Amino acid sequence: MKSRVAIFASGAGTNTENICHFFTDTPDIRVVLILSNKKSALVLEKVKKLRIAVCVFTKNQLTDYVFIQEILDNYGVDFIVLAGFLLKIPKKMVENYPNKIINIHPALLPKYGGKGMYGENVHKAVLENKESESGITIHFVNNKYDEGKIVFMARCAVEKVDTPESLANKIHRLEKEYFPKIIASIIRKK
Repeated sequence: MKSRVAIFASGAGTNTENICHFFTDTPDIRVVLILSNKKSALVLEKVKKLRIAVCVFTKNQLTDYVFIQEILDNYGVDFIVLAGFLLKIPKKMVENYPNKIINIHPALLPKYGGKGMYGENVHKAVLENKESESGITIHFVNNKYDEGKIVFMARCAVEKVDTPESLANKIHRLEKEYFPKIIASIIRKK
């Protein structure tokens, strides 16, 4: 039986596209749905050619959760992946998918986590604090921003010459290499 994955994304869709390609030919895991809270998100353009169902919703529909739960149920979703999704996941969704909502953060948690800490904000903070390393953290989602159980971390050196852009590129390489593999590992263990 195939595990069915939904991806929530709000941005450019680099991680979403990478994850979808990774699972294209896997016999046991399939991405069945992409959800976004932004009609203009680049991710929606990127996934058109992948022929995966798309759902755009409002913040109120997420908060209320009834609409979202119906969609997830209709597609038989077993696992949820957050890939550049910035809204807080409702408590009811966390309860319905215990340790089945997977997120990636562009820093080594618990440092540089929490509300407002995403993308360039994280990289600027890492550089301002003269950290010697940064990386990615893959974790389960709970009811607080970036505080769920950590599943995996990968590190990269932060050089004195790094800029937010160069650090972001290092982080993107780690995301591309590890995120789909760790998702697969988590799903196969369940």
